[in-house]
Amino acid sequence: MHVAAYRSDPLIAIRTDLGAIFVSLELSRSKWLITSLSPGGGKMSKHSVTAGDIASMLARFAEFTRKAQARTGKCFPIIVIQEAGLDGFWIHRVLQAEGIESHVVDPASIAISRRRRRAKTDKIDGEALVRALLAHKRGEPRVCAMVRAPTPEEEDRRRLSRERKALTNERIRHVNRVKGLLFSQGVSGYEPMRHDRRKQLEELKTGDGRPLPTHLKAQVGRELDRLELVLEQIKTVEAARDAMLAAAEAVSPAPAMLLNLKGIGPEFAAVLWSEGLSRHFDNRRQLAAYAGLAPTPWQSGSIDHDQGVSKSGNPRLRTTLIQLAWLWLRHQSHSALTLWFKDRVRRSGGRLKKTTIVALARKLLVALWKYVNAGVVIEGVMMKAV
Repeated sequence: MHVAAYRSDPLIAIRTDLGAIFVSLELSRSKWLITSLSPGGGKMSKHSVTAGDIASMLARFAEFTRKAQARTGKCFPIIVIQEAGLDGFWIHRVLQAEGIESHVVDPASIAISRRRRRAKTDKIDGEALVRALLAHKRGEPRVCAMVRAPTPEEEDRRRLSRERKALTNERIRHVNRVKGLLFSQGVSGYEPMRHDRRKQLEELKTGDGRPLPTHLKAQVGRELDRLELVLEQIKTVEAARDAMLAAAEAVSPAPAMLLNLKGIGPEFAAVLWSEGLSRHFDNRRQLAAYAGLAPTPWQSGSIDHDQGVSKSGNPRLRTTLIQLAWLWLRHQSHSALTLWFKDRVRRSGGRLKKTTIVALARKLLVALWKYVNAGVVIEGVMMKAV
């Protein structure tokens, strides 16, 4: 008996009944790769322009619109996607100013092949971005994570706390360098952060009783010059930070509310507000995920355990919250959160303090969010004396 083989209709590789022109930008320092999928077209097209050449990019977009209109007789909008990265958000703002719908995606949220060796090129990445954009516009859940681009004011406001952190790290490097140079000659106990650092340097003797070698002393002096410059810049940044917090009271009461809590100073208030609490969150889970303090379960079959916090959010906010959690135990010893921490540690026999402090940081973040947004006062909290 003859059996007729089933033949399906020829499959079209990509749907062509699209309601828009979908474009991805693969950005680099030298060139931008533009990958597009237009209605009436059978495949993705790829073009490159010189990095930073906005005019050529917009001209290419206009060409996409003209060709799609010639094929279908309709005019379609353009939807663009790009990865968050070194270029920041200025391209996103240019596109929005031109009336183009633009999206910025977290590159780590896009699914990739789990082969041991996978091919990676700008062409493949551009196509993956277009597919992610298509799925996102179809409403598929969790296909990727779109980034909420900050306003220029919000982006500029974060510079102060970030610059202070960089300067503080530089100060630590200079201090350690000076101590290391002197320790190699048997000198210990010298503190470069003291105001009489220069006078102390003149009085130092090596471990075998000799004066400091000429070139070593000159090198330490130059290190102290750089250290003093960094200290002066830290003072300037802190003054600008305090001025920013004072001026922000006219826009939002959040900074002043944070400063009223005992244990929270200007630096913590600036980081908490500029890095996290000034943003909008629908619920506490979104807030914890943004800070990288959301739990990461591993459940498959009979396996069911927690891998700890995700650490995939804002690292500056997360680090500050961990530091604040330790200080909270000292300055807010009678608050409900502190009592919860002590009870939890006591029940575990005094162990798991580091794990529990992360849980306290998450609870503290949610409590502060409710406090600055809804006025919900944390139970048992102490305010600063007026």
